[in-house]
Amino acid sequence: MTDPEILPTPGERSVTVGGDNFGTVIPGNHNRIEQHIVVLPEGALRAAVEDGSVARVNNLPAPDSQVFKGRKEALAQLARLPSAGTGIVAQSVKGMGGVGKSTLVLHHAHRHRDDGGGPVWWFDAEKEEQVTAGLAGLAAALDPVHAALPLEDAAQWTVTWLQGCTGWLLVFDNVENPAHLRSLLGRLTTGQVLITTRRDLPWQDLGTAVYLDTLDPPASLAVLQDLTGRHREGDAPALAGLASELGHLPLALQQAGAYLAQTRTSPVAYLDRLRTDPATTLATTAPGDPHQRTIARLWTLTLTALQGIDPDAVKLLQILAYYAPDPLPRDVLTPALPDPHAVDQALGLLAAYSMITLTDTAVTVHRLVQAVVRTTTPLHESPPHLSWLRQLLRRPHPKAAPHPSKTALFLLRQALPSGSPGEARDWPRWQDLLPHIQAVATHHNDNHPHPLASHLLGQTAFYLHARGQAAQALPLAERALGIAEAALGPNHPDTAVRLGNLASTLVELGRHAEALPFAERALGIAEAALGPNHPDTAVRLGNLAATLGKLGQHAEALPLAERALTITEAVLGPNHPDT
Repeated sequence: MTDPEILPTPGERSVTVGGDNFGTVIPGNHNRIEQHIVVLPEGALRAAVEDGSVARVNNLPAPDSQVFKGRKEALAQLARLPSAGTGIVAQSVKGMGGVGKSTLVLHHAHRHRDDGGGPVWWFDAEKEEQVTAGLAGLAAALDPVHAALPLEDAAQWTVTWLQGCTGWLLVFDNVENPAHLRSLLGRLTTGQVLITTRRDLPWQDLGTAVYLDTLDPPASLAVLQDLTGRHREGDAPALAGLASELGHLPLALQQAGAYLAQTRTSPVAYLDRLRTDPATTLATTAPGDPHQRTIARLWTLTLTALQGIDPDAVKLLQILAYYAPDPLPRDVLTPALPDPHAVDQALGLLAAYSMITLTDTAVTVHRLVQAVVRTTTPLHESPPHLSWLRQLLRRPHPKAAPHPSKTALFLLRQALPSGSPGEARDWPRWQDLLPHIQAVATHHNDNHPHPLASHLLGQTAFYLHARGQAAQALPLAERALGIAEAALGPNHPDTAVRLGNLASTLVELGRHAEALPFAERALGIAEAALGPNHPDTAVRLGNLAATLGKLGQHAEALPLAERALTITEAVLGPNHPDT
């Protein structure tokens, strides 16, 4: 750029012209600043543009990684956006935290700069004042004299300058509120504006949107291979497994790859650590790089922001953390809050922050979001209380809110079909709930067993058994029995039910000898707890008879089957389906 030209004006004032047909009047006494448009001879700006100095103005950060995979189409989509006089005000890149929005746009911006298209300026745009400061910084970069101006005046000068030029690119990174940019973008129509946001905000009237999702498995594997240098065929399965556990999320892949490369840790060891201690693993950077972004840090900040806006949203996310990373029927969450409308509002806010994927029928949460939320959720159901002080003041303890894991259990129980798990008409619903039941069971605290967990697992095992999936039912039936015995005791009627169902599952698998002691024990508990003529006792008699029959002990089975029939006819009548 040429040196700014100083034009004398009346009253000991001067006009500083910084590379445009417009100038800023600076009073000689510097007590206040007024802005006036000063028309200069045609070409005052053009000389600076043509010699390339303006085109080279940029403040782009370096890419955080040279490995960039799986975004060819998204990058091409950005490249197709015209860079001058488009009538398209802006293009936004949306997606969850860590999906690579900023990285994608940064690669595009570097290409734009290298092509010599014009000035490229990067704004940290989470807050409105950051946008103003960024515009002022661009003013000073275009002409150092503007560094002396107040931020607002320098920002306004930049907007005026941009209106007179084409070919520039502005990137507003991590925008939280479209209102902060709406008036500005309405005046910037001669260049290219890109916005990255984790918010699913109404940008429709401001331009077009690119929705960025996680990488596909081949690209995810390629990222880890390039970051770690492990390109041998034998390394691929372990890296692919790690990529899958990380949910193919670019930031998580980068974090893991950098750590593996720096520490020479094996993918298998890292994967084991991720599964056993996700909190520490997701918060750990590669040695020597303490400023590297981590998934845990990124989403913890988001959770803090959500807590300040709507605590109910955080409450729902904590519940969702204990389900599977599969679509959850949305109606499961309807009873989670006293007001169903509050549930819809909270889910809408979580979707707006890209913490969940929301449709009109289902909710989905990324597995790493779930891991971070679980590890940041308090272990206790309520904060510790000053018991001695409350006793002194004779005040009762406030009622403890249930832990999110327990609430997740309650909600699933309420969502189960009302009929028997053996009724085929309900099987689609069971299949939708199955991965979430299994996930809740995985996170259930066996040190504090809950009977509801036993019931849920037992019914699910019944469903799988009815569908002919006895092998899949067996571990659930065994777990249901273990929880029932721990929560209710070895002689409770519900324990008898779990014993009987486990015996039936073993019979279905052909393991008749193993089933026999469970069936005998179930009958003994039912007779002792409910009496010899109870319908449940009849069920246990029939199950034991069937087991003995499978073992070829028909003479022993016959009186048990006859007794079961007699009890059922007496209690339910000769024409009841159970009879």
